Amino acid sequence: MPTLYDPLQLGDIALANRIVMAPLTRNRATGGVPTALMAEYYRQRASAGLIIAEASPISPMAQGYLDTPGIYSDAQVAAWRPVTDAVHAAGGRIVLQLWHVGRISHSSLLPGGAAPVSSTARPAPTKTFTKDGFVDVSTPRALDDAELPALVEDYRKAARNAIAAGFDGVEVHGANTYLLEQFLRDSVNDRNGPYGGPIPHRARLLLEVVRAVADEVGAGRTGLRLSPLTTFAAPLDSNPQALYGYVVEQVAPLGLAYLHIIEGETGGPRQPEGAPAFDYAALRRAFPGPWLVNNGYSGATAEAAVAAGAADAVAFGRPFISNPDLPRRLKSGAPLNELRADKLYGGGAEGYTDYPALA
Repeated sequence: MPTLYDPLQLGDIALANRIVMAPLTRNRATGGVPTALMAEYYRQRASAGLIIAEASPISPMAQGYLDTPGIYSDAQVAAWRPVTDAVHAAGGRIVLQLWHVGRISHSSLLPGGAAPVSSTARPAPTKTFTKDGFVDVSTPRALDDAELPALVEDYRKAARNAIAAGFDGVEVHGANTYLLEQFLRDSVNDRNGPYGGPIPHRARLLLEVVRAVADEVGAGRTGLRLSPLTTFAAPLDSNPQALYGYVVEQVAPLGLAYLHIIEGETGGPRQPEGAPAFDYAALRRAFPGPWLVNNGYSGATAEAAVAAGAADAVAFGRPFISNPDLPRRLKSGAPLNELRADKLYGGGAEGYTDYPALA
């Protein structure tokens, strides 16, 4: 039986263990450009089998939060290189999550004070982080069908930029009710035509993006993240099992490096109140590649999932924030550092790079 500490091959990416650092927005970039402090943060966590670096906007219109690092400009590509070099020098592997927030944004964060864009013109029931703190998101405009090919090309270029910046691969962010999931779900997507209505139409944009990214950087360096039951900023689809089953069925032949599944509500219960029962095992059976799971795993439950074949690797989020040496702590049963929740978003080294490793 495999263990959490055994090596694993994710497509073209060889991992030393099966403990993955989940993407975690920390708002430490300066004007969208990564910093030396970020290089130190990721270097400290390079004992993860794989680091999935924080979600990074693929274009200026993709930004939804203050001080998140992008991957669309030459300056950003150059500034990411010390991060990837630091992780590789410490023996780690790192991929970048490609992000478009869609309607979860504010006009103050977008070029010329533009409205956010989405599958719909209805605003999201949530807030975002700006220079004025957390504020209600702005009302979006619905993208025209004719604009979507250029959007797909933004993803393609961002993937190419990530490889140029030294990343080992990329993860398409199709989760947490951001843009691609705003097209997927009938609770948000109120369109007609080729990108609205039945499931194959609503899934079209996500599938076009995944295929374009895989074509650009190689399927073996491309992962995909999905969250069938997350309601962070949108209600569930009317039939999550059918929707996400179709998506997995369509990406299965592509030879992706992995599929990354958030089980239940992100950062919350595995079976959210009022949500239909969801058969994750059915999706696993439909996908022939490596299967990453995420949401509230402990060392013991992660080991059990890998041993039982329910997952090939397990992603940890908040435990990696306060424990840069999390794999060592899990393996030895050492206690975990306490998380300082007031230091999660923005700021400097405090609550970021000053968590102690084991002696």
